[in-house]
Amino acid sequence: MSKLTEFQTVLGYRFSQEGLLRQALTHSSYANEKQMKKYSDNERLEFLGDAVLEIISSEFLFHNYPRLPEGELTKLRASLVCEPTLAQCAAELNLGEYLFLGRGEDRTGGRTRKSVLSDALEALIGAIYLDGGFANAKEFVLKYILTDIEHKQLFYDSKTILQEYVQREHETLTYVLLEESGPDHDKCFLVEVRIGEERVSTGSGHTKKAAEQEAAYQALLRLKPDKRE
Repeated sequence: MSKLTEFQTVLGYRFSQEGLLRQALTHSSYANEKQMKKYSDNERLEFLGDAVLEIISSEFLFHNYPRLPEGELTKLRASLVCEPTLAQCAAELNLGEYLFLGRGEDRTGGRTRKSVLSDALEALIGAIYLDGGFANAKEFVLKYILTDIEHKQLFYDSKTILQEYVQREHETLTYVLLEESGPDHDKCFLVEVRIGEERVSTGSGHTKKAAEQEAAYQALLRLKPDKRE
C-alpha cells in the first residue's frame, strides 16, 4: 500500500484527484530539495484551507453557542484553530508520518514540529475542499477538529486560568526558563511552572510564550484533573 493510499484510509476520505493530497503533504523543504516546479508545495493550499476552516468553525460556533456574544465566539474560535490545537489534531491523525519533507527538515524534527503540522492540516482541508467540495471539507473538520472543545479552550486559556487558580490559593506563580536551544530560526524553549516553591510542570515551545502556555496547561491537568473531562 502506498503512503498516499494508506493515509486516505486513515482519513476515511478517498481523493478523486490524488495529486491534491500529495501537494497538501509536500513541505516547501521537500519541493526545494527536489527542485519541483513553483507552487508545488502546500503553502497555497494552506492559505485556502485556513479560510475554509474559519467559515466552518464560525458556522459551527454560531449555531451551537447561541448565547455567546461576538467577542466570546471570536475567542472560542481562536482556541479551536490556533497552531497548538491544530498540531494536536494533526498528531492524532499521525499526519507527520505522511509528510514529504526535505532531509534537513526531517532530521531536525519537522514531523513533530507544531508549525509544520498545523500548516499541513490546513493544506489538507484546502485539498479536500477542492477535491470534494464544501460538504466533504465540513465533514472532515467536524470529525477531526471541532471536537473536545472544552479541552481545547482550557489549553488556549491555560495561563489565565492557572493565574486565577493560584490567586485563589494565595500562592505565587512563576515561570522559569530552564533551557534555550537550537539555531535562531528554530529555537526551542523549556519552561518550568512553580507555584510557591513547588515545581509543578514543564512545557516546551518555539517561543517562550508557547512554552509557558504548554507548562501552564500541564499544571492545570495536574492540579485540576476534572478539567480533563
